[in-house]
Formats: sequence, C-alpha cells, structure tokens
Amino acid sequence: MSDIRTGRPSPELLERIRRQRRHTLELIVVCAIGLVPWTILLAFTLPSGYAVRQWRTTWVGFDVLLVLAMAVTALLGWRRHRPVAVAAVATGALLVCDAWFDVSLALGTPDVWMSAGLAVCVELPLAGFLIWKVLGMLALAGWPWADRLTDGDGPDQ
Repeated sequence: MSDIRTGRPSPELLERIRRQRRHTLELIVVCAIGLVPWTILLAFTLPSGYAVRQWRTTWVGFDVLLVLAMAVTALLGWRRHRPVAVAAVATGALLVCDAWFDVSLALGTPDVWMSAGLAVCVELPLAGFLIWKVLGMLALAGWPWADRLTDGDGPDQ
C-alpha cells in the first residue's frame, strides 16, 4: 500500500520531464538550423528538371501510406483510443504534403489546375479539419493552452 498515488508527480519526475523536454527541443532547434544550409545548397545545386525512374511506385506508395494513415485514424477514432490524435495529425500532415507535391510537380503542365483544385477543395480542408478536431480534443482533455486555439470554447470558458 506504500505506492498509493497522490495525484501529484514527484519533484524528481517533474525534473526528469523538464530535462527530456529541454533536450528534445534542443535537438529540434539544432536540426532546424542544420536544415537551413542544406536547403540553400539544394536550391543552388539541384537541377530544375529531373527524369525519375520509379515515379509510379513513389506516388502509389505515398497514396498507400495516406490510405493507411486515414484507416488507422478512423479505426482509433471508432475505438475511442487516445492515439487517434497522433494519427489524425499525421494524416493531416500527409495531406498537406500530398497537396504541396501534387501542385508543385504539376507547375507548367495542364495538370496543375486539377492538382490545385484537389488541394484547395479536398486535401487542405481535410487536413485543416483533422488538426482542428485534435485541438478540440486537447481542449476537452483540459490542456491549459488548448482552449485559446479553439475559439475560446474550451473548458475554462
């Protein structure tokens, strides 16, 4: 009976969480800074046109990944599992990437209008909807900052 939880984490646990958070944020900052020169290098060295060999495999593979992400999001949502938030954000991110690549790779071709139409009418709205729903879930879960992101309809209002 000595490990009865009081509802408050120990100071050691809080310090470990703070340290892990700081290390994670430091890693992300280093990666972001490192990506700047790499992006500049690519901007100057990549050819403007490039013939690819596995075009169909790449796009079909990406769309299969997108289907799996949507299926996992739906399954977790139906089962009311909390990881649905992670799956929904990942699906939203994949939809944004799909819209970006569809439009940017179609620039200068007649297909750009279909790509832009799908991006504006389907992919980006669905991505925004998924992320908006996750923010709403965070507000319902009582995250202190989440209610500011969902038009003030959070638990503190």
